[in-house]
Amino acid sequence: MDGRGVPLSLIVTGANVNDGKRLDEVLGAIRVKRESPPTRRHKHLCADAGYRSADNARTNDKHGYIPHVVDRRREADIKRRDPKKKARRWVVEVCHSWFNRFRKLLVRYEKLERSFLALNHLAAAIIAFRKVPLKVNIIYG
Repeated sequence: MDGRGVPLSLIVTGANVNDGKRLDEVLGAIRVKRESPPTRRHKHLCADAGYRSADNARTNDKHGYIPHVVDRRREADIKRRDPKKKARRWVVEVCHSWFNRFRKLLVRYEKLERSFLALNHLAAAIIAFRKVPLKVNIIYG
């Protein structure tokens, strides 16, 4: 996800698979290619404690990301000191909520993985389209 919560890549795995083991697939499946950042800017990846392994650190280096893994206790201390700062993982939780609003995806009834993946890609496209600022109302012209 980018900073606004727009999904950039999507993969489907089993519920019993750890997220950290699929980091290379997720970063490799990014559909929105961006220009390489200037030398003073970098690509940042905010994650939770499940992404602290050495394999994930190598994956982040390979894809050019700087990982930001903050445990919940330290994040609570930062929040207590400055209440205006919000948690970085909040963006991910909001995007999950947007996906849950598509009721067909909330409970997986699709038997084929390709059907479920196609519905998720359609939902991601709708979410991305809703985040694009438009000057004209597309329904009424």
